Amino acid sequence: MVHTLHPDASVDRLNARLPGTLPGWYGMGISELAPGRLVLGMSIRPEMLAPNGFLHAASVIALADTGAGMATFAHLPDGASGFTTIELKSNFLATQTEGALRCEVSAVHTGRTTQIWDAEVIGEGGRRLALFRCTQMILWPKGA
Repeated sequence: MVHTLHPDASVDRLNARLPGTLPGWYGMGISELAPGRLVLGMSIRPEMLAPNGFLHAASVIALADTGAGMATFAHLPDGASGFTTIELKSNFLATQTEGALRCEVSAVHTGRTTQIWDAEVIGEGGRRLALFRCTQMILWPKGA
């Protein structure tokens, strides 16, 4: 399947959307964008940990969901007005309490009504921390 980037999509434009939002608070940044692929990352801060001292699941999900969302935004069909998440699933395999996280997002399906994205959250040293799948519904202007 061919995954086509929106003509206006770029790493700089996507990163410009992050300040003042939850991903901006987490300090996320996108480093790579290609057809069917996006890579972003963040550094762990103490307030991202759960009371048990491990990385909070919500922090991992925030990274993976942001990656899937930004990838969807970059791959919106011409004329679409946006998207919304309709399903997500996460499997946690390991944890990390400091350092950097990387999230590699890849397209499974980029249709006109839905998109499906897989994400892998990777810790320092290449350790796989979580697998994530997200389904996005593409939104269209009323009457379109």
